[in-house]
Amino acid sequence: MEIKEDHLINIHNFLPHREPMLMADYILELTKEKVVTSFEIKGDNIFVHNGEFAEAGLIENLAQTCSSIHGQSFFENPEADTKVIGFITNIKKIELFGLPKTGDKIISKASLISQYENICHIFCETFNNDELLIRAEINLFIQEVKP
Repeated sequence: MEIKEDHLINIHNFLPHREPMLMADYILELTKEKVVTSFEIKGDNIFVHNGEFAEAGLIENLAQTCSSIHGQSFFENPEADTKVIGFITNIKKIELFGLPKTGDKIISKASLISQYENICHIFCETFNNDELLIRAEINLFIQEVKP
């Protein structure tokens, strides 16, 4: 997938995560049912060990990618100081095929399977170029926290 710099959406607009737990850089495509993100693996990332991005980092990257689908509804007004809470409620299926290395730019794709109120069931995959690294079906819970 060719990344066009002028079409990137900063994922900060859709996630409450910040460094060092932010595991996605940009949203390349976003609809109500689908999202595509990019993430460059840097050597100082907390999930990098011996030059490889660990499995836990790939899972966190998938979760953050997936949460953008439902999370976008909470961040429609950029001036609002919206606070949300979200977490993985279930990993239905997960397959790991490989680990990216420091300097790699991974692309994660997620598609909404179903949603009931604040719980989403999502299929997701992450690639390094054309190599499939991980595939999963996860359930996420996301909700706005009222002051």
